[in-house]
Amino acid sequence: MALSALLGVVALVGAGCGTEPKAAPPPVTTTTSVAVDPGPVSGNYSIAVPGSLAADFTALQPSLRGNAGLAIMPVGGSKMVTFGNWTTGPAWSTIKVPMAIAALRNSSAYSSYASAAITASDNGAADSLWASLGSGTDAAKAVEGVLREGGDTRTTVPSTRTRTDASVYGQAEWALADQVRFASQLPCLPQSERVVGLMQQIIVSHHWGLGAFGSAEFKGGWGPDTSGKYLVRQFGLIDSPTGRIAIAFAAQPDSGSFTDGMAMLDKMATLISGHLDELAGGHCP
Repeated sequence: MALSALLGVVALVGAGCGTEPKAAPPPVTTTTSVAVDPGPVSGNYSIAVPGSLAADFTALQPSLRGNAGLAIMPVGGSKMVTFGNWTTGPAWSTIKVPMAIAALRNSSAYSSYASAAITASDNGAADSLWASLGSGTDAAKAVEGVLREGGDTRTTVPSTRTRTDASVYGQAEWALADQVRFASQLPCLPQSERVVGLMQQIIVSHHWGLGAFGSAEFKGGWGPDTSGKYLVRQFGLIDSPTGRIAIAFAAQPDSGSFTDGMAMLDKMATLISGHLDELAGGHCP
């Protein structure tokens, strides 16, 4: 789909094209946007903007009772759609994915630590992976290097602790747009197979959000801000009829409750599942 045509679809979606409401919907802060990576765009991996998904997200957002964001991109693709009013925040445990890739590239001796850090989000195991990468500066550069390989040109990883009650790496500011771009390239990265495989072995108690998709490879992250209110986020890969789709979403409930944040992600995952046939997937080049 040509970019001009894609943007035209977005404009129609924003105007409620394809629906016949009895009354005008109340104003909401939902945004729908399209971003295109620099460089050549492959016509084989464009993503269609499904009008019904956009309309349904707009209808869902008031019931979420908090800030939420969703970004979608085909694997191996260049075009992205985003929804919602939450765009960026601490990575928390989602940053363990590129960190585990960096550590396993150095040595397979850290396989058990990578398994625990990804499948059970074990912080002690993740700390061992971080330490295996050298000094704080070296570790930060190693994780950033994996992010750059995945097309994330902006995210930086702290080299020193910024909060006494949180990990160094977990406080990296990771925007949804950058995260979904990285996810869209994740299975295509050299020596990423082991970690992507672990993302399909997440423990049952963490099977909220993308965990509802049986074939999903995903990782969650969560934690409180300095006032104690939780941010809950996930990113990963799911199947569609036309290929693999990268998803990144996050929720920050007004209540500040971790449980409410999980419930918000569950609602967004349910919404996505009802529109899979409208989303174009992709594959590694």
